[in-house]
Amino acid sequence: MSNDLSAVGRFLFEAGTLKQTRRTGWWMAGVRDPESVAEHSWRTALIATIIAKLEGADPARAAYLAVWHDTQETRTGDVNHLGKKYAPAGDPQEVTADQTAGMPEVLASAVRELVAEYEAKESPEAVCARDADKLECMLQGLEYKAQGYENAQRWIDNSRGRLVTDTANRLADELLAQGSLDWLRTALGENTK
Repeated sequence: MSNDLSAVGRFLFEAGTLKQTRRTGWWMAGVRDPESVAEHSWRTALIATIIAKLEGADPARAAYLAVWHDTQETRTGDVNHLGKKYAPAGDPQEVTADQTAGMPEVLASAVRELVAEYEAKESPEAVCARDADKLECMLQGLEYKAQGYENAQRWIDNSRGRLVTDTANRLADELLAQGSLDWLRTALGENTK
């Protein structure tokens, strides 16, 4: 095993760019300063643990997949759905192979396998992580809509329609029935109805 961690160090700086990489689809909904890819990925990982646990899958594995699901966007940017019609984003597995080049093989192969599993959409954990990605987008849309961005409804509907697991669909129903500040009212002991 290589003890040289220089490629890992470079990747950690590269991964930090996701904190400044905006989710571009929201600009079409009129959102002036949309969340970053890193912010999206964090909540996606959290949601993946919840869905996986309730679906009987491995929550740690689902979160692990979710953390890495958009790391390729350091090199491709966040290409929104319309943009992909004209300039398809790079193949996630090819980008990941480039990103992990020079890393210790034990790490590089683990990351490549994670991305391949997520892209294959077959394991229960990958299904849960992918549902988490869609549910997070729906949730973000609900928050943007509550801030006055009415055009976010398209993202809410599209994301809702792409959910697969029973848990994600039930969570979507709950989110649609709640207000974005109901959690605060409950924490303060106020009536949410």
